[in-house]
Amino acid sequence: MRFYEYESKQLFAKRGIPLPKGSQVARTAHEAQRIASDIGGAVVLKSQVLSGGRMKAGGVLFADDEEEAESAARLILDLEINGQRPRGVLVESRQPVAQEYYLGITWDGIAKRPVMIFSDMGGIDIEEVAEKYPEHVAKRHFSNLLPFSDHKAKELIAAVGVQGSDLNRLTRIAAPLAHLFQEYGLTLAEINPIARLEDGSFVALDGHVDMEAEVRGEHRALLEELGIGEDETRQARPPTSFELAGKRINDVDHRGVAGNVTEFDGTLGLIIGAGGGSLTLFDAVRNHGGHPANYCEIGGNPSVSKVCELTKLILAKPGVEKIAVMMNVVSNTRVDLVARGVIKGVLESGEDPGERIAIFRIPGSWETDGFKILDKYGVEYCDRAVSMYEAAGRAVAKMQSA
Repeated sequence: MRFYEYESKQLFAKRGIPLPKGSQVARTAHEAQRIASDIGGAVVLKSQVLSGGRMKAGGVLFADDEEEAESAARLILDLEINGQRPRGVLVESRQPVAQEYYLGITWDGIAKRPVMIFSDMGGIDIEEVAEKYPEHVAKRHFSNLLPFSDHKAKELIAAVGVQGSDLNRLTRIAAPLAHLFQEYGLTLAEINPIARLEDGSFVALDGHVDMEAEVRGEHRALLEELGIGEDETRQARPPTSFELAGKRINDVDHRGVAGNVTEFDGTLGLIIGAGGGSLTLFDAVRNHGGHPANYCEIGGNPSVSKVCELTKLILAKPGVEKIAVMMNVVSNTRVDLVARGVIKGVLESGEDPGERIAIFRIPGSWETDGFKILDKYGVEYCDRAVSMYEAAGRAVAKMQSA
């Protein structure tokens, strides 16, 4: 789940990361005028949407005084960016910048550890800097379990040539960001740019934070403090009614995951899982020429009732012709329970499982019992001898021959 910029900065403030003067969100143009008046002098106003491209879309404006700030805020609050209406407008002081830096922490799935990335060329995409100017980018992995050492941050920043007081001041931003990443189960904590102002001080001009959805319950107090509602999925766009319904299904009980869905406009409904394997399956369907109706995550031995309700939700989605149920080899998810849930969901939708289920590919524990259930209803299934990629191809072929 993503945080708005103003929420990210509230999180930064908890760890003492310096911010521009003001740094408050306004819900109305009049409120923006008041904040600008309190700041005094030039300000920058930024649309609060969960989307990039704000500057190009006109969602970032500058004002020299409170009257201009009110006019700018009115324009921003009426501006839709990539289909999103702004949650508010962030008002901050505008000060002369001497240099910009990039600092980010994300999860490295290959190394299975967090990685901190730093560059002395901030304000632009870090991918572009890494490609064109690799000598200006440094990265270091660190443990997500052991306490973070400030020395690691200092080594990272010094690796691109930063020295002296600048090194010490940047370390006092990088280390708290790592502590936030560890404390709150974040998947991304990014400041781009960190600005060194002409007076030598440093501030975080922009911030992006993503939190792992599964740790929301653990950090409910923080989310309540930031005003984040339990029904907010916080993707790159507001959740659809389909996605909110999926969340309600998943929240029914604690057993496993079934209902974590993202909506697309295709015709093949997906009930898929296995972590990175679900992304592989989603891509495999598209590579075979299929059109997914949704992305989905199941696993951790969800109950029959949760799988049933998820199946009914996906089948009820307009345009869905068939569903494909696919996972990698599993040990903690009973195949027979998933089979029972899917079959029950299809039957309760008034449909024929043999017709509506394109493929069932979940090898693992209790698979013999699961396959017997599928046999009874004429559902095509396959075991681990059939790769996930081939299973996705079979599902798409069923769609094309229908």
